[in-house]
Amino acid sequence: MRIAGSWFYNKKKRGRLIWAAAGMACMAAGCCAAFYMQVSLHAPTEVREALAMDESVKKVAITFDDGPNPDYTEMLLAGLKERGVSATFFLLGKEVEQYPEIVKKIHEGGHLIGTHSYEHVNLSNLTDAAAIEQVDKTNAAIHEIIGEFPEYIRPPFGCWKPNLDYETTMIEVLWDVDPKDWATSNASVIAQRVLGDVGENDIILLHDASESSVLAAFKIIDELKAQGYTFVTVEEILLE
Repeated sequence: MRIAGSWFYNKKKRGRLIWAAAGMACMAAGCCAAFYMQVSLHAPTEVREALAMDESVKKVAITFDDGPNPDYTEMLLAGLKERGVSATFFLLGKEVEQYPEIVKKIHEGGHLIGTHSYEHVNLSNLTDAAAIEQVDKTNAAIHEIIGEFPEYIRPPFGCWKPNLDYETTMIEVLWDVDPKDWATSNASVIAQRVLGDVGENDIILLHDASESSVLAAFKIIDELKAQGYTFVTVEEILLE
């Protein structure tokens, strides 16, 4: 577990706890027990209330990296809207700057937007200054379009420098299920890889960069909804 400037998401679903920046002050005061805090304590009131109303709902989060894509993101958004599903999109800054209208559509569709770096580079291989620039530049581009700064980051390849937690105050979000959809053009294969591995409160990793991935997402959603799952954003999964 790392210390985070804001929140940290531990990929293992049995350990979804955070280290809060405020915890440093707690340690200095000898209040170590306060260093661990449930994310739900800091969640928006409306989200906490919604979760309290029905804790029996089987939840799963579907996420998409590397967008927005001019060929497939809008196709994906249409399918998500048709199915009444909320998703999380981790966007690349350079794509955000090229396709701002698609970013607006993601936001207006009620989906959660996070950061995926500016150029899809391994942030752990960069200097601190260069890594921070990758994050800040992307956040600024997103803010310019939707008027909000992202709170969540999925670092490319899942590689993150622990000290960046202090510098960026982003919530790092990884995943539970990765079908490696980039490695095949067979939507059915992608879907089966997910369906054979997914469980309650899992975070599914996909990309909106190919037709096969989008079609696989629809297959996954349709099957999991038939099994009684509700699709939520990663924010709600973190509150479990």
